[in-house]
Amino acid sequence: MSKTMRTATLLAAALALCAGTAEASSDDAWAAFAQTVETKCLAAAKDMLDAPRAVVDPFGSESYGLAIVTGTAKGTTTEVSHICVMNKQTQAAELGSELGADRVAVPAE
Repeated sequence: MSKTMRTATLLAAALALCAGTAEASSDDAWAAFAQTVETKCLAAAKDMLDAPRAVVDPFGSESYGLAIVTGTAKGTTTEVSHICVMNKQTQAAELGSELGADRVAVPAE
């Protein structure tokens, strides 16, 4: 095998290995991102909801992590949801207004 062919073969093998590693770390990074969104959104809901739970969009938008947080509204027996956005840059999370089951399907646990 010529030196050029050997170099091309090694380069192709290295690129294939790097692509696999990047994909795996990307999956890990997205899983960590989703966990961060869940943690931040549940923390944002602690004063508004009892036993909050979150359904996280695994990728969010370009600028925000997104989730729907559901639980029992404090002081009631009513299940409600809030849309939660987390700024990807600052990781600050905010909740939208209360949405009852008449406005959005409340996900089961």
